[in-house]
Amino acid sequence: MKGLKVSLVIMAAALLTIGLSGMAYAFHSGGVAECGGCHSMHSPKAGGSFLLVMGDSSSTCIECHSGPTQSSYHIFTNPVPAAGFPPVNLTPGGDFTWLLKSYTFTVRGSVNNDYGQTHGHNVVAGDFGLIADPDVATSPGGTYPSSQLACASCHDPHGKYRRIGGDTTYTIATSGAPIVGSGSYATSAVPNATQAVGVYRLLAGAGYARAGAPPYPGVPAAMAPSTYNQTEATNQVRVAYGHTATGAGKTTWGEWCATCHAGMHSNGNYVHPVDETLGSTIAGIYGTYISSSSTTGGAAATSYLSLVPFIENTGDYAVLRTHASNTGGYLNGPSSSDRVSCLSCHRAHASGFPDALRWCMEGEFITVADAAGNAIWPGIDNGAPVQFARGRMAAENQAAYYNRSANVFGAGGYQRVLCNKCHAQD
Repeated sequence: MKGLKVSLVIMAAALLTIGLSGMAYAFHSGGVAECGGCHSMHSPKAGGSFLLVMGDSSSTCIECHSGPTQSSYHIFTNPVPAAGFPPVNLTPGGDFTWLLKSYTFTVRGSVNNDYGQTHGHNVVAGDFGLIADPDVATSPGGTYPSSQLACASCHDPHGKYRRIGGDTTYTIATSGAPIVGSGSYATSAVPNATQAVGVYRLLAGAGYARAGAPPYPGVPAAMAPSTYNQTEATNQVRVAYGHTATGAGKTTWGEWCATCHAGMHSNGNYVHPVDETLGSTIAGIYGTYISSSSTTGGAAATSYLSLVPFIENTGDYAVLRTHASNTGGYLNGPSSSDRVSCLSCHRAHASGFPDALRWCMEGEFITVADAAGNAIWPGIDNGAPVQFARGRMAAENQAAYYNRSANVFGAGGYQRVLCNKCHAQD
């Protein structure tokens, strides 16, 4: 029976290689996966009532969603790269392997530790060395127990949530028209009265039950290009995040994250605004900002930066699917009615930096200049100031910025933190 279990997992992985977009009918196909890929009827590894093929639920997910190379469905680099080498996956949500990459460095005689567990959501996946966050017992700003955090805390593994009706007018439900494919991609089918598509990334929605956490208010809107796990050395990956008011199974991105992080939400709290419109001043700054050395020289029509994404003020998938791109096909900056949200600054899974931030906030500069005055990513191998290298090789820092050239922020280096893309205080 052990051989049967292994065969089922291999079969599941093979089916995943078909792709997760359009009408390919891959392993998830926008809804529930094939039962035998995750559960074994007679020889489960985890035991108990779930009959999982791996030791816990997240390990069951990562068994297929991991590997040594980039893939359309990999979110964990396995085996974990040796010291000095970065994780390889460059998905919009990040690579969970950053949770296992820790760094130590000395600044002005004081030893500093940049622990991996600070780099993102510490899902518990014992088979892959991922454990509960040892520093915080519950979700920051909330009460969800860290010991229960799993992939299934945010994603519905049985994929019941579906979009029904169309691209422009639709509802989110857990039953009704059958799910015929993923709804996550610009190439996804358009739902109608007789066929539904899955919600973005199988995200959990209204009524999703998890022990120790309040229910989600709904599912937020987004569309991604069909290829998204790629280097951004040449072209950025733009996920078109949309804004939908809470109701009819929908919700905003901020409210969705606030399910576990209510105290981090801006409603009544002294934290960064979330789900609020940018306004003309911020939108104007974003549109003209290029770098610390060129804060007013950019063109709004080409100002989009995937390191600082914004939420478009629309939930119309007919619009969002034309904006999702991995070729630089749509680089328009925001309008005054577009919005800021959690994902503007954080990656959903993990990043190379503390707090799953898209850029390093722990130093004055994210790029510096070498002896010849050329922009470089700071590293312990290129003579950069230690407080900016933070124990990393230059290639690790570059990978955390999705392999961009340091010149993207100006050939002379010394780019300050990317809060300035919206605030230009540099």
